[in-house]
Amino acid sequence: MLVFGESLGTFGGEAAFSGLADIQNRTDGVLWAGPPNFNALTRQVVEGRDEGSPEWLPVIDQGTTVRFADEAPDLAAPPGTWGLPRVAYLQNASDPIVWWSPRLVLGHPDWLRGERAPDVSPSMVWIPFVSFWQVTADLVFATGVPDGHGHRYEADYVDGWAAVTQPPGWTAADTQRLRQLIARE
Repeated sequence: MLVFGESLGTFGGEAAFSGLADIQNRTDGVLWAGPPNFNALTRQVVEGRDEGSPEWLPVIDQGTTVRFADEAPDLAAPPGTWGLPRVAYLQNASDPIVWWSPRLVLGHPDWLRGERAPDVSPSMVWIPFVSFWQVTADLVFATGVPDGHGHRYEADYVDGWAAVTQPPGWTAADTQRLRQLIARE
């Protein structure tokens, strides 16, 4: 069984499982895109990330089961073995739905500390109350942006599914060809 969800669909998808071990026992692979910050399983996984990995691109247990991607090539990292079943999260660093939380009112988020994601402005800083309202305002415009930014994930679905399912004989050229076909539609 393969599981997919986008946005609130990730919330419902995660609710069907008691945790990561349950996902591993009951699925053949998972692709979730744009998980809201209130997803309990996502938060649990991200909070348990490997030391030194950023919140916007967390590494979990050296990438053996769960991998996060801001861009499709991120699914290839870390370079170690990605076992089965594979769980992939697509989360754009510029997606306010991924980062919005009431905790922003008084809490400096990890995604605004240290190394920034490629599409997060280096001039964005956390200011109590202000940052919460900035991200809240961004929610309205989260889908009116180019694919691969904000709450738009279509560009990376092909790569995500190819990485999770590993079709026999599938090549990078197949992925590129399918991406181009989908982009034309």
